[in-house]
Amino acid sequence: MIPKDTKDGEYILTFLKTKTTRPVSFREIAAALGIPKRESRTLKRLLKSLIKSGHIFKTRAGLYGSSEKMNLVTGFFEAHRDGYGFVLPENRGEKDLFIPPRKTSGAMSGDRVVARVEDTKKREARIIKILKRAQKKIVGRLRYGKNFYYVEPKNKKIPFDIYVSSMEKAGARRDDIVVVELTSYPTVSRPPEGRVLKIIPEIKEPKLEIDMIMEEYSLPARFPSHVNAEVRHLHKKVTSRGRVDFRHLLTVTIDGEQAKDFDDAVSIHKTATGFDLWVHIADVSHYVPWDSALDLEARHRGTSFYSPDRVIPMLPKELSNNLCSLIPKTDRLTFTVEMQFDKKGILVKEDFYPSIINSNERMTYTSVRKILVDNNREERQKYDYLIESFDIMAELCEALRQQRLKRGGLDFDLPEPEVLLDIQGKPEAIIKAERSFSHTIIEEFMIAANEAVASYLEKFTTPTIYRIHEKPDIEKLEGLKKIFTALGLKLKKTGTKAFHEILKQAKGKTAESLLNTLLLRSLKQAQYSTDNIGHFGLASKAYTHFTSPIRRYPDLVVHRILKNVIGRKKLSEEQRKYSEKLLHEIAFNSSRTERVADEAEREVIRAMRAWFMKDKVGEEYEGFITDITPYGLKIQLKDFFVEGFLHVSAMTDDFYKFDQDRYRLIGRHSKKTFAIGGTIHIRIELVDLEKREIVLALVS
Repeated sequence: MIPKDTKDGEYILTFLKTKTTRPVSFREIAAALGIPKRESRTLKRLLKSLIKSGHIFKTRAGLYGSSEKMNLVTGFFEAHRDGYGFVLPENRGEKDLFIPPRKTSGAMSGDRVVARVEDTKKREARIIKILKRAQKKIVGRLRYGKNFYYVEPKNKKIPFDIYVSSMEKAGARRDDIVVVELTSYPTVSRPPEGRVLKIIPEIKEPKLEIDMIMEEYSLPARFPSHVNAEVRHLHKKVTSRGRVDFRHLLTVTIDGEQAKDFDDAVSIHKTATGFDLWVHIADVSHYVPWDSALDLEARHRGTSFYSPDRVIPMLPKELSNNLCSLIPKTDRLTFTVEMQFDKKGILVKEDFYPSIINSNERMTYTSVRKILVDNNREERQKYDYLIESFDIMAELCEALRQQRLKRGGLDFDLPEPEVLLDIQGKPEAIIKAERSFSHTIIEEFMIAANEAVASYLEKFTTPTIYRIHEKPDIEKLEGLKKIFTALGLKLKKTGTKAFHEILKQAKGKTAESLLNTLLLRSLKQAQYSTDNIGHFGLASKAYTHFTSPIRRYPDLVVHRILKNVIGRKKLSEEQRKYSEKLLHEIAFNSSRTERVADEAEREVIRAMRAWFMKDKVGEEYEGFITDITPYGLKIQLKDFFVEGFLHVSAMTDDFYKFDQDRYRLIGRHSKKTFAIGGTIHIRIELVDLEKREIVLALVS
């Protein structure tokens, strides 16, 4: 009989990892594990499951081996528009693998793959197996070639066309924008095939452009009927039973003007020794239990998606905008982190409990800025009963910020674009999003709460999800030093200390935001993990995401785990193993869905910039150079928060070459130079709505 531990494949995997020196046959595995012939069907099923998961690999000769021992890496493929890509390994600590164009084996962005490392020094690999396809539908234009139809994808990360037979084009005509469903995927020798699902109307307004981007990134606009049915049957009565009642506390939410999903609220008192801060977070876990229809849908989505004209929420609006949202003057169920700080902002004590609150006010960042920064008389009179609380918040915020910087936290101040729409939904302005001291208050309070939760959970052996940020590759920073030196920075420090030196020297310079952006590019991306390695950017030893369970799935998971811990619920060894495996999958999937949502949001901004500039062709503007490549200059306009590209071919006053050492373009004859941060006079030459690009020309 198969041993109990073998039921989930762990026993087999351990055997292949530790007891074999070469790939082995099915018979050898059965004999070594003492599995009788009558159990061979179960063994085959378990081996098939391990192959599907990527933990083991079956060779062409029919032999089995551990992927780890065979120099194989399982992960997700991230494609680049130039044909190459990277495999992001599932195992934490492994660096990304570079996949050259000829070695992708037909993999598409988001696919779960197995790659064989062929050059350990360069971290170069070849994809040898595709475990799971990510994309089932693709948006593109229907074209007609030599007696056949094909779809040219809008997403430039897809480097091949999709063949469509004349019987499968569903009435679409040449040059129509269509959604095509893949019926066969690409291989090394054969292009993919598909059938047209629907025709997208010609894009004549920005709203339709955003609709198309949602299709491109497979963002689900609607919730399935069984999820909506579960929402209708939720018990919606709010009761204080089994909860700490905080309805007596003076409590506010502080969010943006357009926000409708209020995850967090805060209360504060000043004491003789320091501060008492309560961070109240919407108790989504009360309404969304493990493995419910709502939970599985939220897990699949991973995060909410935000664009200028809409939100695609992780949870249905009945929850995200109502039942879970901490709307004012209404009793709401919460999970509270109570923290006591001394006068210097050092955490002295923390506590956690399910609670109930009733928010006094729905405040905005603008309103709090007027109260604290602008000292606006009208605003201060309107909220006179809250002034003392806001003053205490400001005092604690500054203390927390100083503590974070003192321990080595990075203090980036990166401008973000904000698209303002008119009543028809068309972009009427693209500006730098306002970021004031009121934003900093909430950021510091949420960081403090997330750290408190992570540090508390780390004391226990219960598996959980952390938000980690690995230390940067110093080689990348060394590569950027040429740019920083060219911009007048004098760098003496090495290693991670150089980050703080750069930020300090950049403060107040005209190119400050540019320098911050360049520095940020050298950092690794923060992600979710079941292994805690700390958060480099925040200089935090333990960090998690707990404060936004309405819009981020990991936060919801951490809520459940924390409830189990404070409720003294212990896991059996079998439950622990299952929990670790499940949380690892959730962490990896959440990191991936976060990247997809971020990419889609950036694409929406690119599209909105193009729509905003489409009627400004021929107009001249001042701009400054934000990046330099051998092919030309990336320019940001001074009048609008809009970027365009100036190709060297449009710089007709000279022949320009790229000086890599000094990071600039230099005219061969005139010696005229263009450097990062430099001012430049340009003309809008072309706005390509199809490619979402703004093409510039140089004005003499």
